[in-house]
Amino acid sequence: MKKFRSLASRCALVLSACAALASGQALAQQQFVNVLTGGQSGVYYPMGVALSQIFAKDIPNVRSTAQVTRASAENLNLLQAGRGELALSLADSASDAWKGDAEAGFPNKLDKLRGLSATYNNYIQIVANADSGIKTLADLKGKRISVGAARSGTELNARAIFKAAGLTYADMAKVEYLPFGESVELMKNRQLDATLQSAGLGVASIRDLATAVKIVVIPVPADVVAKVGDAAYQVSVIPANTYTGQTADVPTAAIPNFLITHSGVSDDLAYRMAKAMYDNIDTLYAAHNAAKSIKRENAIKGMPVPLHPGAERYYKEVGLIK
Repeated sequence: MKKFRSLASRCALVLSACAALASGQALAQQQFVNVLTGGQSGVYYPMGVALSQIFAKDIPNVRSTAQVTRASAENLNLLQAGRGELALSLADSASDAWKGDAEAGFPNKLDKLRGLSATYNNYIQIVANADSGIKTLADLKGKRISVGAARSGTELNARAIFKAAGLTYADMAKVEYLPFGESVELMKNRQLDATLQSAGLGVASIRDLATAVKIVVIPVPADVVAKVGDAAYQVSVIPANTYTGQTADVPTAAIPNFLITHSGVSDDLAYRMAKAMYDNIDTLYAAHNAAKSIKRENAIKGMPVPLHPGAERYYKEVGLIK
């Protein structure tokens, strides 16, 4: 009987050791995908949440999360440091990061950045309280405005647009560097006259503002867009009725957004992220109206950084790259 118990004990130990080994191997194989987004009142955040859900469901042994950040510039620096696997970024921010543009907040070239896919366009949306008297870019002189978090993609866009329009921050009575949601709250309380937000159409923050106060959407004329001198800035419009009280099309600039990863992400994982995204594109479309302009045929157009080899493999597989 003692021998039997001893044998049973040894078997139990062996089984326990095997289970622990299998568990350890499973943990070793598990991969983490941290999707770097933006503020919760923008478009990056719901997009990033949808992507993280897609990856967790579609890619074996992946744990995926979406992280709130200050968007483009911070996202790119976090990628370079290996503190995220995928990020949303404006095209001009990614281009500046790849070149190492110190004025844009990138004193050193972020050489680990790699492209995964184009997504949708951001639109420069300058919105003023109707009672502020602001109707044109020139009317911003002497007014109080928020231009997004300091050195964020939105703030870099603001600098570019104002410079092209012959304006500087010194022309304004007050310049605040705030996320979208906080900017809107100050506008509701009449502590700001205007906000510049670079985001997808129908962004939640401006929809919220337009239902609370009467707004004016300020045009960015085509000649101003041309004077920016950056191919990433395209002449576009904010269609009528995008926001409550906006009854006519408003000219502005559009800037593409990209999904950026880094060279430390394995080819297999980058391939699986690209494939999972397009295999589940309806999930992205449901996350935000802005996502509905994402098309696989446009995935590598205007890519501001080198394409990740794993993503390249996927696009070759689907015939996008010959």
